[in-house]
Amino acid sequence: MSLAIPPAARDALEAWLTHQRAIEGASAHTIRAYTADVTGWLAFLAGHLGEGYGLKRLASVPHADLRAWMAHERARGLGARSLARSLSAVRQFTGWLAEREGVDATAVLSARGPKFRRKLPRPLSEADAKALLSTVAEDAAEDWIRARDLAVVTLLYGCGLRISEALGLPGTAHPLPEVLRITGKGDKERLVPSLPVARAAVARYAALCPFDLASGVLFRGARGGPLNPRLVARTMERARATLGLPPTATPHALRHSFATHLLNAGGDLRSIQELLGHASLSTTQVYTAVDGARLMEVYAKAHPRA
Repeated sequence: MSLAIPPAARDALEAWLTHQRAIEGASAHTIRAYTADVTGWLAFLAGHLGEGYGLKRLASVPHADLRAWMAHERARGLGARSLARSLSAVRQFTGWLAEREGVDATAVLSARGPKFRRKLPRPLSEADAKALLSTVAEDAAEDWIRARDLAVVTLLYGCGLRISEALGLPGTAHPLPEVLRITGKGDKERLVPSLPVARAAVARYAALCPFDLASGVLFRGARGGPLNPRLVARTMERARATLGLPPTATPHALRHSFATHLLNAGGDLRSIQELLGHASLSTTQVYTAVDGARLMEVYAKAHPRA
């Protein structure tokens, strides 16, 4: 942390980060991002104000100083998406600090971030997803590795798991129950139904796996250690090359496909949000945009312009 930052501000940041870990359940990745974003803000203020600042001054920064910081960040090459993330962290920290110090933080809390176009998820079609599942394990050298790779991708598509969630399943998860208890981002738990095809795929892998699954993780590498997610990505790369699919056909695209296909089948957003483990419904709503974008593509093909 920069030495230019006043000690009281450094201590306040550490207290806020502790609050985020203990009370809000923020993940290690989120804490690293918060630390970098807010540290940059505090260091900028130290240089911008040209003097040490107290906590009340920090919590009640005016619009002019906030705009100066945002201009500084853009000038050093920070993109709109990254700046919006940094501003979100600064707002959260400032709101927490203002409540502690009893000051008005309206200027910061009401600040709007830069506009940017959110990238839409790139799900696979149902036909391509099924083709991937039948192709993904074809190149594996051993039966148990073929069964393992198929089980992993079936969980990603059939249950909407993140790759880290699938590979983090303990060996005791076998036999797979009808409802999985998944620990996701921020150590938040959610319940996800497991389809019969997923339970069968995991059962076949466990029966063929040469390693004892009673302890440790469920999915193992060739030498018995935890399966590296990069190996799953490479398996997907080979499968999509065989099928002629685009580079966007990644392991995470199977999670996107799970959500999009559920929505297309009439699933409601709130239920899909719970299944995916999204903290905010707005995160899940992006799949409605995907559905709309695909509809427009179909319309454009059916009604080409002259």
